[in-house]
Amino acid sequence: MPLLRVTLAVFVLFCASAPWTARAQIDPDKRTLIQLGYNQPLEGRGPIAAYGYGYLNRPNFLEHTNLTLRLAIAPTYLDSELGIAHALGPHTDLAIGAAGGGFAASYSEIRGGHYYREESFTGHPAEVSGSVYHLFNPGALIPLSGIFRVSFNYTGYVRDHDTAPNFLLPDSRTEMRVRTGLRWGGKEPYLTPALGMELSAWHEMQLRNNSGPYGYGGDRAVQELSHWFLGRALLAYTLTNSQDNFQVSITAGTTAQADRFSAFHLGGVLPVAAEFPLMLPGYYPGEVTARSFVHFGGMYSFALDRESHWFVSAMAATAAVDYHRGLEQPGRWHSGVGGGLTYVSPSRSMQVTLGYAYGVNAIRDTGEGAHSVTVLMQFDLERNLKSWREAFTPSLPTHLRSFEEFFRR
Repeated sequence: MPLLRVTLAVFVLFCASAPWTARAQIDPDKRTLIQLGYNQPLEGRGPIAAYGYGYLNRPNFLEHTNLTLRLAIAPTYLDSELGIAHALGPHTDLAIGAAGGGFAASYSEIRGGHYYREESFTGHPAEVSGSVYHLFNPGALIPLSGIFRVSFNYTGYVRDHDTAPNFLLPDSRTEMRVRTGLRWGGKEPYLTPALGMELSAWHEMQLRNNSGPYGYGGDRAVQELSHWFLGRALLAYTLTNSQDNFQVSITAGTTAQADRFSAFHLGGVLPVAAEFPLMLPGYYPGEVTARSFVHFGGMYSFALDRESHWFVSAMAATAAVDYHRGLEQPGRWHSGVGGGLTYVSPSRSMQVTLGYAYGVNAIRDTGEGAHSVTVLMQFDLERNLKSWREAFTPSLPTHLRSFEEFFRR
């Protein structure tokens, strides 16, 4: 593949993968993060799986104001939000967002473990949005937040170099999305959050113009009205003495009148590449397309040295799915396992992970089973230089104080 096309493809994944919509409330902490990730399959040829973006959050970015500026910046895409604390009451915040750029609405067609480049294409989006965040239980240890967001989107589609000449692209379209959510708890936007818990429920409606058939002779269609519903339970915790970390999650979702764009896409092992990452180790990102699913995932990391700079981790995930029509596969269950070696710098501002994954039920030319390797990097430029161990060994009672400090922030 020529160098220009490789570079362009990586830019596509940089933009399409970053968690632009991961905005359940105004972030109260100053952050400057750089996230990088790359997933390389060892069997088959899937879409390039990579992301790279900077995340900046600036509370009170104008001195003595109640404004918070959030920016997510990728090579060809920008997502921004201006939060106004207490705009609609003492416990109700308002936010106005704008996003746009190249390639972030691109679509890759994967059926039965095969990547159909002739049926894949590029999408360029733009969006404006307004959000309301309300805190229902002021003063409680674990916050209960309500979220309401309305966004207006435009997406224009163009052919890739490999898109088949007789494949009809979807019409460029505008759409309105209305999302409501209820979230108890939360977690910070890190590769390995030291502490976090969440119970949440979400619904999103997508209302489009220019709906209708596309593909080969109209064999698929864009729906005028689609809905998705999702719930998640998550726990992340770091053991005080050993610094071992574990994460477990259960996520379930279903759709109504879904199309290929509004269905759920499961696969891959890039943990901050989506708002609700539905990881399946060893699979291509988005390899499994489902109209409904139940997903279970877990990871355990333990320190190899006394200073807790080197960690070994093991992970596993499994999902039961009902496939989107036309994208069925043999069997309803998909599972994957993996492991990795992680280095964390003494200041805890840099984390690098080299990982391996095996997709147990991933379909390839040789049958079921697929291998992949992953590289993940995180740079936290705002990280306090104090020892991470000190931060999570406060005075007794340790576990309660750790949770209280996390949710207080």
